[in-house]
Amino acid sequence: MDELLRHHLFATHAIAAAGSITAAASLVHPLETLKSLIQVGADPRKQTNLRQVLDRVRSLYGFSGLFRGFGWSALGMNLGIGARFGTYEIITAFYKDGREDNYVQVSEALLAGLASGAVESIVANPFELFKLRHQLTCASYLGKANSGNILEETTASTLKYLPGYAADKRAWKYTLDLLSVLPKSSSSWVNSVKECPWMLTGSGRPPLAFELKSPLNIVSLEGLGGIWRGLRSGIARDCIFGGVFFCTWQFLHSAMLDWKAVDMDPPPRSMEEIGPQSPLAIAVAAGVSGSLAAIASHCFDTAKTRSQCIVTPKYISMERKFLRWETPGSWLEKKTGISPRDRGILFRGIGLRSASTGLASFVIVGGYLMAVKYIL
Repeated sequence: MDELLRHHLFATHAIAAAGSITAAASLVHPLETLKSLIQVGADPRKQTNLRQVLDRVRSLYGFSGLFRGFGWSALGMNLGIGARFGTYEIITAFYKDGREDNYVQVSEALLAGLASGAVESIVANPFELFKLRHQLTCASYLGKANSGNILEETTASTLKYLPGYAADKRAWKYTLDLLSVLPKSSSSWVNSVKECPWMLTGSGRPPLAFELKSPLNIVSLEGLGGIWRGLRSGIARDCIFGGVFFCTWQFLHSAMLDWKAVDMDPPPRSMEEIGPQSPLAIAVAAGVSGSLAAIASHCFDTAKTRSQCIVTPKYISMERKFLRWETPGSWLEKKTGISPRDRGILFRGIGLRSASTGLASFVIVGGYLMAVKYIL
């Protein structure tokens, strides 16, 4: 009976946590999409504002385009946040072992948050990549190239530099059809040519980020390491986020307990005698902590978002490895995955991320506490 009750309690807490995380993901996903588009379209010479991005998404796909990649976002948030809080609870359990009251110091919360953030980044990195590739689709025009227009443009440019040149339109059409991404029921060597990564778009260039959305396409072109793109900047971002989040939350929690203990008579001898805080107060503290942590780690979030939009075929990665290609930038930029070209745009979209992260933290913690309170 005790074993059955234990499993029932675990399932109840798991369902409450998953439900609150999914609800938070559905609320903040449009804000996350706008934030990602601002980061990707940022340029040091001009500012891309929120209205421009929103108008482009609305004109191409409507407001429903803001929910592109929601499935990957919800799945990644459930696994990542579960790993973050699970790792934090395991580490703080060692800190609280042997103490009379269930209390964690702010410095201990900071160290536990750093470790839990690293674990969260490793778990959630592939899902964030898939989510971002789908989010880019809502602001990208997916029109198909017309072989006739390509032929006319190519012939006109050729005649400009080679007067008297007569293009063989039949040969040109055959070449364009051969390099097209449309499936052909032809001989096997045609399909072999199409497997070349530079021929996937039929234009001799590597595909754009929004053209590679599915995990199979990413792995086939960029290799298995492609799904871990942006891991360095992601670990730096989540370590800072986890450390600031948990130490700020612990500080606010301690401050609220001290404020509550002022009016108690007799004064409490331990934290346990003060009693628990209300779910609303804990949720507000979590929301404030999430906003501050997002501000502190936003530059690494921009670096990760922009690095995940770069498509590098596995053959190019292999060549760079053999040639010992050195990544440009300072020592800190190399270790954290920041590109030197992004130095002036690292804080683009900081307001949207602060708002979305604060709202998500409030909904996750508040929804979880309320669900557990009313279900149990």
